[in-house]
Amino acid sequence: MKYLAVFLVALLALHAKSAQAVCGYESCHETKANMVNIHLVPHSHDDVGWLKTVDQYYYGHQNNIQHAGVQYIIDTVISELVKNPDRRFIQVETSFFSKWWDEQSETKKTIVKKLVNDGRLQFTNGAWSMNDEAAVNYQSVIDQFTVGLKFLDETFGVCGRPRVGWQIDPFGHSREQASLYAQMGYDGEFFSRMDHNDKDRRLEDLALEMVWDASETLNDVKLFTGLLYTFYWDTPGFCFDVHCSDDPIIDGDSYDNNVQSRVDGFIAYAAEVAEKFRTNHIMIPMGGDFQYEDAEVNFKNMDKLVKYVNERQLSGSKYNVIYSTPGCYLNSVHQSVQTYPNKTLDFFPYGSDSNSFWTGYYTSRPTQKRFERDGNHILQVAKQLSAFANLSSEEQKESLEYLRQIMGVMQHHDAITGTEKQHVSNDYDRLLHDAIVGGASIARDALQKLTNLPAGEFESCLNLNISECAFTTDNADNLVVTLYNPLAHTSSQYVRVPVKSADYQVTDEKGRVVASEVVPVPWQVLAIEYRNNDTQHELVFKASVDKIANYYINKVASKVSINPPQTEENEISSEVPSRFQKVHSLKTDAETYDDEEETVVQTSLVKLILDNQSGLLKTVEMNGVSENIDQSFGFYRTYDSGAYVFRQYNQGDFVIQDGGVTFTVHDGPLVKEIHQTFNPYVSQVIRIYEGRSEVEFQWLIGSVPIEEEFGNEVVFTLNSTLESNGVFYTDSNGRELIRREKDKREDYVPDLNRQPTSGNYYPITSRIALEDNNKRIALLNDRAQGGTSMQNGQLEIMLARRLVRDDGYGVGEALNEVQYGEGLIARGSIYLILSPTGESTFEEREAEKEHHLPLWKFFSKNTGSSSSVAKSVPSFNDFPKSVHLLTLEPFNDDEILFRVENFVDHTEGNVVSFNIRPLFDSLNGSEIRETTLDGNLPLSDMKRFKFHAEGSGPMGSEAEYYTASQKPLAVDESQEAADFAVTLYPMQIRTFIIKTK
Repeated sequence: MKYLAVFLVALLALHAKSAQAVCGYESCHETKANMVNIHLVPHSHDDVGWLKTVDQYYYGHQNNIQHAGVQYIIDTVISELVKNPDRRFIQVETSFFSKWWDEQSETKKTIVKKLVNDGRLQFTNGAWSMNDEAAVNYQSVIDQFTVGLKFLDETFGVCGRPRVGWQIDPFGHSREQASLYAQMGYDGEFFSRMDHNDKDRRLEDLALEMVWDASETLNDVKLFTGLLYTFYWDTPGFCFDVHCSDDPIIDGDSYDNNVQSRVDGFIAYAAEVAEKFRTNHIMIPMGGDFQYEDAEVNFKNMDKLVKYVNERQLSGSKYNVIYSTPGCYLNSVHQSVQTYPNKTLDFFPYGSDSNSFWTGYYTSRPTQKRFERDGNHILQVAKQLSAFANLSSEEQKESLEYLRQIMGVMQHHDAITGTEKQHVSNDYDRLLHDAIVGGASIARDALQKLTNLPAGEFESCLNLNISECAFTTDNADNLVVTLYNPLAHTSSQYVRVPVKSADYQVTDEKGRVVASEVVPVPWQVLAIEYRNNDTQHELVFKASVDKIANYYINKVASKVSINPPQTEENEISSEVPSRFQKVHSLKTDAETYDDEEETVVQTSLVKLILDNQSGLLKTVEMNGVSENIDQSFGFYRTYDSGAYVFRQYNQGDFVIQDGGVTFTVHDGPLVKEIHQTFNPYVSQVIRIYEGRSEVEFQWLIGSVPIEEEFGNEVVFTLNSTLESNGVFYTDSNGRELIRREKDKREDYVPDLNRQPTSGNYYPITSRIALEDNNKRIALLNDRAQGGTSMQNGQLEIMLARRLVRDDGYGVGEALNEVQYGEGLIARGSIYLILSPTGESTFEEREAEKEHHLPLWKFFSKNTGSSSSVAKSVPSFNDFPKSVHLLTLEPFNDDEILFRVENFVDHTEGNVVSFNIRPLFDSLNGSEIRETTLDGNLPLSDMKRFKFHAEGSGPMGSEAEYYTASQKPLAVDESQEAADFAVTLYPMQIRTFIIKTK
């Protein structure tokens, strides 16, 4: 009853003030000129899973692991905010707040809305989770901001929209994240982790705050970026939370009265901080992990701190303390009109000390990192199909929203990073699996409406990564494979279907026979203990798909192939377990040189040469270029690596396998495969397809052995003769490439004496490349990984990690993934493109998109002819080739969100223009409006802070702002087709909301 009474009184008070309610920057407390203004920022950092699962954190369960209950934090914070209109608090993780909001009464919701409208509760960052910045793909980051900001907009309107990024816990920061903030209209961002050498230099140069030029291609994506002085935890000595043991402020008539000493200590700390910043404003966070569970304790002591520090002004003190938020602090800084140092690259890798570079998490939990990509894949498919089929049932909408939200959870900086406890990882897998199944169900419902198979099963096979599909286990005869292409343009890709050994014929929708062949599944895959081995082969055929296409598979009588596939073993026979020998028993002659020192495998576009003695690849020819490429695997034997940190024990504990590799060759008309066995836990298929200028390396690793004192980390290695001079390139979250140089950083000299390799590792979410004056090598991957180039012409990508120790950064257990009693097995692919230097890298860009969003396969039984007629879906083939369909999804009941991207950079392509009137009409549109990147703010309303970098030219005396760089598109169905023209500069993304009839 006590809380009810408080809320009723508060409600009346808030209603009385509603006429004066303001939010945003207008709600910020006044500051004082000629004083040091101390912006106290109350906050709680609430991980969406880490040591406990998402629900365990929310409900306060399993407090023996970590005492944390988010629902109680929000409960008590709201209770305390209503008591004092001066107080402020920022809410960051929208996923937790949304869950809490759904449980509240209308009375409490009204109170919270008033707190938001008054600027007393401010949302900061606003995404579904605080995403990682190394392992995430930009598409998933945009999606999870869209979900979070949409909830805030629908719930609170303009007052719920954040203006500032708050990335205080991720372990390094990407340039693309800053670019996305700018494109969403954010005014700036803050974080708290930076390499210790970089921070030391910036402290001396008053450079903790900077202007980040977040794109080499886009203009006007410069973003104010600030590093917190210490960390995101409370001021040292002033943690007033119930989890802390710092002294409270005792101001009564007591022998223990400590007001003078506590105020002295706080002012001394504030003076220390103020010396390192350029304006008379400093920000001091007051909070930490899962703090404010009893918010009365925090706020009561902060109230006293504000009171007694400010009382000192009467005796000449120049320190002024106010309750504030990151947004209010940034607003004050913006009004101060200063110049700041410029930043152009990123903040990777993050080294917390000379022996601790946080580069292991780029690869940690590789199967989970791949599973997250699968989740994004089905999410894009389900969203597009939902929009095309106009799915409208509540169950369908809820399933799609659940998939969006779980994908938002997976972007969290302790989820996709693999830095959580094992039971939390298991829970992430459970959540994502359930969400993917729901997404597949949505896709099935849509395809039943859109295709000529209204009764089709449209089953999705989630075990295709181990060449297994329950739908084809018994029989692949009379099978329909429906392929969905989430890309904008017609895509031709090779499709692989698990089948039993037999002869099959594949036909397209017009009854034309499509070339196909059957290839064996590697015996190491068949040997996976939990795999159903009813199917030990794959049927391979090439499909060309605009958006939706059906292919029909039928078993046929045995026939003699004009070009029979060939399989050869090299001199050192592969040790194939007897139960799988039949699969690999076909022996014919592949092409070899007379001296039998080499084996040649080639298509019309690619030629591979293997060394028969070592069993390794030695030469690649493609795109008119030939290069000596030695590809193998390397092994780091590590002592104290952990989930976060990759620590090499000593230089001698890294070994690259240089021989002893056995292999067989499958030489078919469509696909050539080299099945290599490196050791009992590493094998690989090198694969080239007819008509494709690309080499696939499909690796299989596990169970990785460990010792009592040492773990093992496995890397993919490639050596060439390219004179790269220590320079290589890695992608930034799947968008622009960033130039790296071995042992060097943009702004400081790194300390690499103890960890020279780890300190040169960078995140790779889609591509790593190197080149010299003549040749270029690019490697594309299928999940987030870490990689480097430690020698000229060499590339290295870490694939798997199995460790025996915790690295001491909080997770509290070794990264030792075990399944079915053995170390976890991982399978994935790396793709090689070799080309002449100086030619367009458009081919790499296009391949990135195909590997990120390949054709999705659906399986149905062919029940014969159907009277149903397939419905037409929009075609995007008239878009320029560099235009990517980034998003197409239901937004509201009568609205569709549509994003397009020109995916080339300024060195690869030009401005393109096209017309979207045909798409608008096909979606039954009535009007269209343009928004910021996240889809929730009209682009015409975008106005964000502009800051000046040192040396950037004349600066005015008044605060400046950025607005939209082009006139926002706003048209309706009554206007001419010419009014629907869209122009995209290189790397530009434009976002539209199409209102439908």
